[in-house]
Amino acid sequence: MKRLQYLIISLAVVVVLLLIFGSQMFYVIKPGVRAVIFRKFSTGLDKERIYEPGFHIIAPWNDLIKYDVREKKSEETMDVLDKGGLSVNVDITVIFNPIHEKIGYLHENIGEDYVSVMVIPNVRSTVRAVTGRYSAEEIYSTKRAEVEKAIIEETRRALAAKNIDMKDLLIRSIALPEKIKQAIEDKLQQQQEALAYQFRLEREASEADRKRIEAQGIADYNKIISASLTDRILRQKGIDATLTLANSPNSKVVVIGSGDEGMPLILGGN
Repeated sequence: MKRLQYLIISLAVVVVLLLIFGSQMFYVIKPGVRAVIFRKFSTGLDKERIYEPGFHIIAPWNDLIKYDVREKKSEETMDVLDKGGLSVNVDITVIFNPIHEKIGYLHENIGEDYVSVMVIPNVRSTVRAVTGRYSAEEIYSTKRAEVEKAIIEETRRALAAKNIDMKDLLIRSIALPEKIKQAIEDKLQQQQEALAYQFRLEREASEADRKRIEAQGIADYNKIISASLTDRILRQKGIDATLTLANSPNSKVVVIGSGDEGMPLILGGN
């Protein structure tokens, strides 16, 4: 009887403990989430072991720290200066997530508020640094792709050093003061017109060269033909042509030796 009472009391104690500490012992980590453990009374933060999605049991005196590792998006609008001090307005979207296996280090060095503490300041700093190396015209038009590439590469390196993986960075728009924008567009239009005019000049010069070469070729051909056509060859050509005509069905009279230089003379014909 006493043994049964002891068993009942033990079970009751276990149930009470589970009710009290169950929420601190049993954890379900959902997809897209990772966790690290902080052991208050022993080794502290375990940065190496990453808890994957699923059911986990930990000691109630330890803390399980969860991180959402799914991709996040931050949109920033900022005014930056070009290398000449001109103000340029830039709209940027950055897509990122914590590096899964590094959330322990991220938590130790930055914490759960890493977006506002680390991501946004780094993006802003990199954009300002890159745009400060170019003129407004280069940022707006002539070297825009180069500027975007530099911002992406430098931001990715800066965030990777802080255990954050930048998936993409998009420059949605680049805006200049209206007068500056119009001046740049006018200049670009003039440059395009100048390039078109230069292209026409080069095309006409090329056509002139082609005609000159063609004319020279014809002249050289005529010169060669003239040098090769001796009197004897011309008389032979005339005889060949006369014989061809004589064999045609049209009626005619062929007088041998009555033409110039003794060539045959053809009379009549239908």
